[in-house]
Amino acid sequence: MALVNDCVFCKIIKGELPCSKVYEDDMVLAFLDIAPYNPGHTVIVPKEHQVSSTVLPEEYLCAMIKVAPKIGAALMRATGAEGFNIVQNNGRVAGQAVPHVHFHVIPRFADDKVRFLGGDTKYSGAEEMNELAEKVQKAMKK
Repeated sequence: MALVNDCVFCKIIKGELPCSKVYEDDMVLAFLDIAPYNPGHTVIVPKEHQVSSTVLPEEYLCAMIKVAPKIGAALMRATGAEGFNIVQNNGRVAGQAVPHVHFHVIPRFADDKVRFLGGDTKYSGAEEMNELAEKVQKAMKK
């Protein structure tokens, strides 16, 4: 298991920093976020240091996403939340504050102030959308 000495999440995994653990198995650790959007906001991290989900070995990614809805359901029961978001940011520009891949499971309440704003970008039509879809399909083959 490769960990990085100056990574806060790696320090938590190694037990060098405390956390309020929600779940743990051989591949992942889940703990309460210290700056939550709502009470119960949980972070799921792989026990191997990787910066992005684009390079994370598939078995870790599968283990993380497999446990995320289970944690979400438990958070709803424990907090009385009416729903939850599963969020994963890649790169600082996307909001990734800690450079160790992670999922956020955020319990949601009808009156909370959490907002994931919708985009203002519009396509000119189906032709533009189809052209971009084809470019993405080609890029996925590389």
